[in-house]
This record gives sequence, C-alpha cells and structure tokens, in this order.
Amino acid sequence: MESQFVANVRESAEESFSSGLYCAESVLLALAKAQGVNSELLPKMATAFCSGMARTSGTCGALTGAIMGVSLALGRSKADDSVKPSYDATQRLIEEFEQEFGARDCHVLLGCDLNTPEGQATFRDNRLGQQRCFKYTGKAAEISARIIQKPNES
Repeated sequence: MESQFVANVRESAEESFSSGLYCAESVLLALAKAQGVNSELLPKMATAFCSGMARTSGTCGALTGAIMGVSLALGRSKADDSVKPSYDATQRLIEEFEQEFGARDCHVLLGCDLNTPEGQATFRDNRLGQQRCFKYTGKAAEISARIIQKPNES
C-alpha cells in the first residue's frame, strides 16, 4: 500500500507538470517540498535536465529530477561522509524506472529526437507531454519518494 508521503509527492509533481513546469523541475520541486526545502532555485537548477538533458537525447528529465531529489535526502555534505546511501538509492531508482518503462533515455522513451524540428513536431502532434511525460514524471516522483522513505529496503 502506498504511503501518504509517496502519494503526496507524486500528486505534487503531477500538478507542477500540469501547470507548465517540465519533468525534472516538477519532480525535484515535489521531492524538495516534501522534505521541507523551499527555494526558488530548485526548479532553476533542474531546468537544463529536462527534455533528456536539454534535448540531447540523454536521460529522461523526470529521472534526473528524481535523482536530484534522492540526493537531496540522502546525499553527503562533507567529504568524509559516505556516498553509499545516495548511490544505493539512485541505483534502485534507475533500476525500477527502467523496469517500469523499458528505458531511461528520453529519445527512446518518446520515440523522437527533441533536438530536431521533426522530433518536436512528433512530440507536439502526438501530445507526448500529456501522454507520456506526465506518466514518467509521476512515476519517477513516486519511486523516489518511496525510496527516500525507506532507503534500506531492496
């Protein structure tokens, strides 16, 4: 059964996405808010991760936003702190995302290259933002929130 924390994070990410923020921005913002972190810098620092790393066909922005949110919760703040909690959680996140959707790269998930006029037309004409990106955003937020909530479960 999904916890209220996880449900709230997913809903917050989906609301942000529906309001016009992009995938990485929405997921990071939702995870940060759930952790009590509020800053206008949060969506800004995630912007270039959207659209598969600024339309370069890289990792899905929803996934990179989730990775940033996991690192916010479990990352280190001093050189002698362990990276293990953040790394382990991120590996779980990526594995679950790939199991759910079959890939992690934006162009594979969408079936088009957002850095071309043709790819942008395909994205727009097929409403891939509403049809697919919304789903990736919500699920990445959900998976990462669950992992943050119980980081030591496999």
